[in-house]
Amino acid sequence: MTMYRLLYFSVITLLSLLVCRQHVPDIKKEKTSVVDGKIPEEGKVHPGAYRFDQYIHLLKGKSVALFANQTTLVGHTHLVDTLKKLGIVPVKIFSPEHGFRGTADAGEKVGNYIDKATGIPIVSLYGKKSKPSAEDLADIDIMIFDIQDVGARFYTYLSSLQEYIEAAIAYEKPLIILDRPNPNGFYVDGPVLDPTYKSFVGMQKIPVVYGMTIGEYANMLIKEKWLDSKLTMPAVYIDGDPKNITPNKCSVTIIRCEGYTHDSKYKLPIRPSPNLPDMQSVYLYPSTCFFEGTVLSEGRGTERPFQIFGHPSLPKDLFSFTPNPTAGAKSSKCYGQLCYGWDIGGTVDEVLQKVDHKLQLKWLMEAYKLFPSKDSFFILPKSGLMKQSFFNKLAGNNDLWQQLKEGISEEDIRKSWEPALSEFKQTRKKYLLYKDFSYSN
Repeated sequence: MTMYRLLYFSVITLLSLLVCRQHVPDIKKEKTSVVDGKIPEEGKVHPGAYRFDQYIHLLKGKSVALFANQTTLVGHTHLVDTLKKLGIVPVKIFSPEHGFRGTADAGEKVGNYIDKATGIPIVSLYGKKSKPSAEDLADIDIMIFDIQDVGARFYTYLSSLQEYIEAAIAYEKPLIILDRPNPNGFYVDGPVLDPTYKSFVGMQKIPVVYGMTIGEYANMLIKEKWLDSKLTMPAVYIDGDPKNITPNKCSVTIIRCEGYTHDSKYKLPIRPSPNLPDMQSVYLYPSTCFFEGTVLSEGRGTERPFQIFGHPSLPKDLFSFTPNPTAGAKSSKCYGQLCYGWDIGGTVDEVLQKVDHKLQLKWLMEAYKLFPSKDSFFILPKSGLMKQSFFNKLAGNNDLWQQLKEGISEEDIRKSWEPALSEFKQTRKKYLLYKDFSYSN
């Protein structure tokens, strides 16, 4: 028996090494690639999914459900295909916003279907329902979550993670979270969510940029008891041990990344959603996503969303562009109209210098200052009440729009984020699974 076990683990290790050595798609050949065809961080950082020796043995002989999308990769091979090669075929796949293949527009509702490539049923958890039902999980022994986050509170994969954890607890299913690096995990900044403005673009009292991986965030959700108060919080285990998996009982096992710290500038091997095509957009997204709550185009329908933004009524001596429908951005603001505004893109290094370990407010403040009709700058809901606006959901409060309107200085706006931001930073430190960033902000 011992010899067979050694042989088994040797085969698994060999397969892991072979898969990990594969290159991600070349950006010139694969439109969804965001880097230059190299393994992330020049091969030094590997997401939890690569660490087969830590979790494959937990799946053998089990009926597996996988929460996944196009970012669920090991090298350039999807985890579904990798698992199938190892004799584990997921019986069900749950998908987030943008769908399993990651091609749907922001906010587009995607229904359930059978994936043509794999023949596996896909259950959408964005739209009519946001968490698995008892029926969905009736035939499931163990659940996996493996999605690439981008580190901004309003990116909905974080809310999907919470709903998935709560379903695992409610229906007593063991859950494995395959951790992935946070590309914006090298700083913490922004207003902390006021629970009054809780929504699917912000469910917890965290800042816009929270500086945690999904594994670390899950660890905090559970141990701080931020989940549904009617649920009994499960045990959390770090890395795989078969003793931690008990049938008909929820436990959460987090498989850590290798080689990652919060100083890492992790480059995504594939775009995490249709309108984050490259690292420049990923780095700028936490600062420029606020334009989604205004009448300005945030660059959807161009090649560089969240790097360029503007509106037809802004001064005509500014940078100009015309957004038009594209795959993954079929419907948005100002399509077909010549817009005037800003291009804040550049090389990756130039953009990192512009971000400067902070949530940047200067672009939003300048746009509001130059916009001729201040009363129509923010998009109002049908009720006409600013308090219920999407901008307030993104900001997580009713303060930021008022501060912009009153011309409050950036320094004073930042002061208003304290002490909630400092309190979060102290809470965050308790749940880190990797060395923290060295930058002090």
